[in-house]
Amino acid sequence: MVIKGIVFNIQRYSLDDGPGIRTTVFLKGCPLKCRWCSNPESQNIYTEISFRNSVCNKCGECSLVCKEGAIKIDDEGVNINRKLCSKCFNCVDVCAPQALKVIGKETSVDEVMAEIRKDLHFYQESGGGVTVSGGEPLAQASFTGEILKTCQEEGIHTCVETCGYGTKESLNKILPFTSLIYFDVKHIDPTIHKKFTGRSNKLIIDNLKYVASKGIPLVIRVPVITSFNDSDEVINNIACLVAGINKPLEIHLLPYHNYGIGKYKMLGRKYSLEELSRPIDSKLKILQEIVSSFGLNCEIVK
Repeated sequence: MVIKGIVFNIQRYSLDDGPGIRTTVFLKGCPLKCRWCSNPESQNIYTEISFRNSVCNKCGECSLVCKEGAIKIDDEGVNINRKLCSKCFNCVDVCAPQALKVIGKETSVDEVMAEIRKDLHFYQESGGGVTVSGGEPLAQASFTGEILKTCQEEGIHTCVETCGYGTKESLNKILPFTSLIYFDVKHIDPTIHKKFTGRSNKLIIDNLKYVASKGIPLVIRVPVITSFNDSDEVINNIACLVAGINKPLEIHLLPYHNYGIGKYKMLGRKYSLEELSRPIDSKLKILQEIVSSFGLNCEIVK
């Protein structure tokens, strides 16, 4: 049986998703809806349309071929009624300036591996490899597991970036083939976590302990979000949780950024944290010192 998944990007020569030079495979679908998410195109597991107004020439071809009447042209430009859209993508086919694009493609493991193998020599020379990210890899666990398994069979280092929300069954499909895990911990309080992400963190914390028990190298990543988790108390509680896991761990603090705002507009969505600013460096340094006081290695990832 050919296992397929929904991929929205394969980024070659990536330097931010694990050691060395890597190829990062971005999958669609995530059970969380974090307010600060910088990859909104990754949230829905199905394919969808993005529209870039800045390159649209207002020719109207997209409106003419839309059988559902989901696309209208007015003085403000192109308006897409995404509830009417049947995802036939005829509009994308006729869009000469490529203002309309399909986000997400059903892809086989063989197709993904063909892209991965293009950079084998970079992995070997830099100590790099392949990272499966998202979205959430656990949302497509069978597909993720097959990619990782094939990579390991070919001697390629594997890494998974996960929010930790998934079943033990899903975890067990990927853990045997994973060389390194980047695991997000966003907050300790389950009520606050649910308010800002749509889900409680109880399952996430349980899965963190489960993953740590498997002995796989593990890096904890904490997105530092102003007014959500940037207080000394919250970071202290996160560090306390991590230090209590019977395994030497490393924590990366990831300061908030708003680089994804434009993507929300292209998907016809509202970004709720548009006025939020990046935590200042002096504050991040204090948080780093709090984490380090627990005997944990802590890095601020710019």
